[in-house]
Amino acid sequence: MLGAISGDIIGSVFEAFPIKEKDFPLFSQGSIFTDDTVMTLAVARAILTDKDYGAHMVDLGRRYPHAGYGGRFASWLASGGGEPYNSFGNGSAMRVSPLGWAFETLEQTLEEAERSSVVTHNHPEGIKGAQSVAGAIYLARHGIGKHEIMDWISETFGYDLDRLVEDIRPGYSFDVTCQGSVPEAIVAFLDADDFEDAVRNAVSLGGDADTQACITGAIAEAFWGGVPSHIGEKAISILDPFLRDIYLEFRDRFNLAKY
Repeated sequence: MLGAISGDIIGSVFEAFPIKEKDFPLFSQGSIFTDDTVMTLAVARAILTDKDYGAHMVDLGRRYPHAGYGGRFASWLASGGGEPYNSFGNGSAMRVSPLGWAFETLEQTLEEAERSSVVTHNHPEGIKGAQSVAGAIYLARHGIGKHEIMDWISETFGYDLDRLVEDIRPGYSFDVTCQGSVPEAIVAFLDADDFEDAVRNAVSLGGDADTQACITGAIAEAFWGGVPSHIGEKAISILDPFLRDIYLEFRDRFNLAKY
């Protein structure tokens, strides 16, 4: 989960100012946590308590009203978490990383990914995006190799992952749909040598940088067994005490690596 938070913070600077290269500072004065981190920790908090994903999204969303929510999600928050709105945006996928760590079977993980998605993103593509990311994290933390993860995602969800970042990057642009951003974020992980390389790949696509780096970082953490300490320490320091406590409780409950 720290991989998702780190990716979000690293990518936050580049959402409005996209870049098409991998040589950039990981953190700067403008690095912040966004809605990706807030909603990831809402899901974590739900797992730690009552699994009422919607209620915790509303609670944390209202605690952090300026985190950068999309318009339809902001309206959903303002309504107190009413009916889902058939979204296929990548918000369902960026918040699921805790689910990949918390459950004993792949089937459970996919069921909970759907439950966390449908409170807002009940479109089939929104559900698919959430399940593909949660499933990838589950498989990665159980030592499944990249090729097997790629084959499982491609066969289960129909995503085209047989690509390289350098092939995607030139013609890629900002896309907040699951179908237009989640496969590319997964490729950024598959086409990487280590955690930092994966996050740099995601940001360098020049798309929805914070969300794609959040997704990529979440899978990369599970695959490489943690987050480099110089990245993890900085990301944790940017969280406020309330969010930090949720992360630390989840980390300790599910025995995640410190970094």
